[in-house]
Amino acid sequence: MSSATPWRAGEGEILFLCHRIPFPPDRGDKIRAFNILQRLARIAPVHVGCFADDERDFSFAPDLAAIAETMNVLSLPGSRPLQGLRGLVRRQSLLVALYDHPDMHRWVQRMLAERPIRAVFAYSVQMAHFVPDLPPQTRFVMDFVDFDSAKYAAYGAAQSGPMGWINRREGKCLFAFEQAVARRADVSLFVSDAEATMFRAATGAGLDRVRHVDNGVALSYFDPDAPFDALTAEKRGAGPLIVFTGQMDYRPNIEAVESFARAVLPHIRNHEPDARFAIVGRNPTRAVQALAELPGVTVTGGVADVRGWLAGADVVVAPLRIARGIQNKVLEAMAMARPVVASPQAAEGIDALPGAHLMIAADPAEEAAMVLALLADPDRALAMGRAARARVVERYDWDAVLADLPQLLTGGMAA
Repeated sequence: MSSATPWRAGEGEILFLCHRIPFPPDRGDKIRAFNILQRLARIAPVHVGCFADDERDFSFAPDLAAIAETMNVLSLPGSRPLQGLRGLVRRQSLLVALYDHPDMHRWVQRMLAERPIRAVFAYSVQMAHFVPDLPPQTRFVMDFVDFDSAKYAAYGAAQSGPMGWINRREGKCLFAFEQAVARRADVSLFVSDAEATMFRAATGAGLDRVRHVDNGVALSYFDPDAPFDALTAEKRGAGPLIVFTGQMDYRPNIEAVESFARAVLPHIRNHEPDARFAIVGRNPTRAVQALAELPGVTVTGGVADVRGWLAGADVVVAPLRIARGIQNKVLEAMAMARPVVASPQAAEGIDALPGAHLMIAADPAEEAAMVLALLADPDRALAMGRAARARVVERYDWDAVLADLPQLLTGGMAA
């Protein structure tokens, strides 16, 4: 941890390290990273070091250049199995090992040597690996976003065999790494008070060192009155439409839609035979694509604009069983004035009143019952959607949730 005195905006520059190129803001981690980067750029020039998953990600480098002073966008190093094996040999967290790129280490060292960097902002735990010991005048802000080691520990506790062992090991190794990073950082951030409280309890860190900064919503974009293309009648269908949105190669999302399609939708269709369940999101795995063979299930893959599907939904569901932090999918559906049925895990961290702003269902039976209740009472569903929109406007505007970021970054001096 540095002993730097507070610095004013304009006195120095910022180094922003991110595990995925923070553009476009079309998935959970990119949404938060993009909005934080925009806010940092209003404080001081920002130099961005990040990774690209694929050629599509690389194509967004010109958009990033419009925000960043300079940038370094790299491909992930080597093959995942080889990087993972190296991590096992080195007794590293596998997540950290997958991002261990020597070119990023060298770039960070060069930027610290050549530029007047007064603050390093690392986004997501694996990027902390690139932050060396910093001089006293340079502040280190670590945005863990989620308490990731707890997620892997939960996976491991629910599994047996090799994957159970791997996830239990990852939970232990990553927690040790998180603790070491938090001791070095001037302040560590999490996406919700629940995540920050859990981390403080696990590590003994104080409120002065571990804080939370909520996610927000692009309220002018996720607005039912904004201009966007509505679903065609063919896509919308004649019966009730239930929608799930998310990145569909992400394990918690995969498990959520499999559970809903197999355990919940059949019960709903017993009462509403024309009900349809649309799984809307990029990169559906084979397991997700196979769900389209079930009666009433549609798998869209990536869509140009998710707002049409949200606006067309009678109910939006978020039945995640393992979830960390604040779910953007829930906030976005609420911002679009849709009634939401979420699991307790998906609703955790969202400052909303169950029964007024959204419904919380603990298991498939409750999910079916709550969805059917909303379908049977359109006036109640409409009122809940309007209340949800009002709550998000009141509580989750990005400018409001990031209001303290300048003070956290500079050590007390507002921009």
